[in-house]
Amino acid sequence: MRPVRKAVFPVAGLGTRFLPATKAMPKEMLPVVDKPLIQYAVEEAVAAGITDLIFVTGRHKRAIEDHFDSAPEMENELARKGKAELLAIVQGILPSNVSCIYIRQSAPLGLGHAVLTAAPIVGDEPFAVLLADDLLDAERPVIGQLIDAALTYQGSILGVQEVPLSDTDRYGIVATDPAGPRTERVRHIVEKPKPEVAPSTLAVVGRYVLDARIFAHLRQTQAGAGGEIQLTDGIASLLKEQAVFAHRYDGIRYDCGNKEGMFKATIALGRKYHGLIP
Repeated sequence: MRPVRKAVFPVAGLGTRFLPATKAMPKEMLPVVDKPLIQYAVEEAVAAGITDLIFVTGRHKRAIEDHFDSAPEMENELARKGKAELLAIVQGILPSNVSCIYIRQSAPLGLGHAVLTAAPIVGDEPFAVLLADDLLDAERPVIGQLIDAALTYQGSILGVQEVPLSDTDRYGIVATDPAGPRTERVRHIVEKPKPEVAPSTLAVVGRYVLDARIFAHLRQTQAGAGGEIQLTDGIASLLKEQAVFAHRYDGIRYDCGNKEGMFKATIALGRKYHGLIP
């Protein structure tokens, strides 16, 4: 497998669970302590050596582009007032060697469609996918752990964790065979199975390293419930062609796709990194 330089961030969702806050502001820009949610995912990718950030956006997502762009007026004002520490924060959001690319998803047709939208930019390279809803706090960047596993096992890698049996209908669930430390070969993957038919309790979370062959499979994937193209179905098809692995990452996940998870992340990160809560 070639080095992984590109990461896709699907950010076109409406964020209806956080209304009214998301009526005019992208969900990904909601803050966890002092950073917007999307910045945590971007920092994870950059720390893992990713240099090309591909944002699959929708309408009303301009704030994401503005956040990762320069802000000359603000920077000049901070410099004029001698606020060097704040100026460094604003100017240091992205390293100079990292590029941002934005592409519009034409319609909300599911995660698989969002990933497929990035195909013209990704080309034939292996690439990472990071879902900002999953904030992963880890000593080593989780997507970096998956990239290392992809290079070791020469295949696509899914980030996974054990979940309660009662929660299997909220995730893609995999059946696996042992392959190595923390890594297993995927035999079967199914989207949101009911607990009584789930093949395991090993759930896929929002981190992937995928071979570019996934695009061919997504193009052939039929839309499922709600008219959406599921990434899980594309991966199930890819399994027929090449090996796919599941990696039990080392880190703590906060499900920031809901209010409870956002609250827990804010409390935990505020306590751990900012000393805000005794």
